[in-house]
Amino acid sequence: MTSKPTPTDISATRCRPLALATLLIVLGLLAWQLSDVLLLMFGAVIVAVALQAFAVPLQRFLRLNHQLAVAAAVVLTLTVLVLGSWLIGDLLAAQSADLTRRLPEAKAALMSWARGQSLGKAALHVWDGISAQDLPWASVANAATRTLGAVGSIGLVLVLGVYLAADPQLYRRGVVRLVPPAWREVVDGALLASGQVLSRWLFGQSISMLFVGSATAIGLAVLGVPLAATIGVIAGVLAFIPFFGPIASGILAVLLAFTQGPTQAMYVAGLCVAIQQVEGNLLMPFVQRWAVNLPAVLGIIAAVIFGLLFGLAGVILATPLMVVLMVMVEKLYVEAVLEA
Repeated sequence: MTSKPTPTDISATRCRPLALATLLIVLGLLAWQLSDVLLLMFGAVIVAVALQAFAVPLQRFLRLNHQLAVAAAVVLTLTVLVLGSWLIGDLLAAQSADLTRRLPEAKAALMSWARGQSLGKAALHVWDGISAQDLPWASVANAATRTLGAVGSIGLVLVLGVYLAADPQLYRRGVVRLVPPAWREVVDGALLASGQVLSRWLFGQSISMLFVGSATAIGLAVLGVPLAATIGVIAGVLAFIPFFGPIASGILAVLLAFTQGPTQAMYVAGLCVAIQQVEGNLLMPFVQRWAVNLPAVLGIIAAVIFGLLFGLAGVILATPLMVVLMVMVEKLYVEAVLEA
């Protein structure tokens, strides 16, 4: 014979949803206040995942333990960067300096061409109104301060990433122990799945960045556009940010091509569009069969939302954040709650 629930049991049952909602609100406010720290930690996780993906083959073929394999991955990565800087560093430095000198000339050429177009005149009228306003020097100083802080943050992310890659199980177990025992197995599985998906996404994104950078540099060189190598490197790096990164690198390439005339700029614009079409419609669908299929709309929405919430760092990390969020929702809500 089952006993009737007591008033205390009924009160406790009714209070649980309220307590859970309160806990979620408190955690949300805490995450908002610590958003910069959390973004740094997530950047370190990305570095750790990349190092782990590099260390696993070394561990298998060289028969090293995990810590030595990670150390070897760090040493090899630094060696490649040093050799790359030694081989093409002088060329990129010279072209970067030349790019800085050419940008005012490119801007003047673009302005001259726009004055001969009806739509260009209207755009220049708006631009002149914006340029006539006083320059907010306080904002310029703040931007310089943020730039210096970003350099230090990148160094901190790299160091934290190495430590996380050296012993990932230690930190994963620490996170799992923060949740109730009944949910620990589910959370541990979600964390493992997130790491695997993030690793595959980084691999796919690396292929995309390599293709975009190489194709841009080769295409610009064939068209006779100056500073093709530097623009290719910039395009490859910015390809890490889907949608917005290629637009920024394309604008830079077209702007520089205006120094050779509007016809050359049109050819460069066509080249950038063709590269993005090949990358988006041929290369990435093939890569996503193995990596992760993130819908384009979700990627754009993620960049907008995280950019509004966290600024430039949110835009840069928006896509991997959305990839991890998709896995977490799938494992912790869809499978563990709805389909349980």
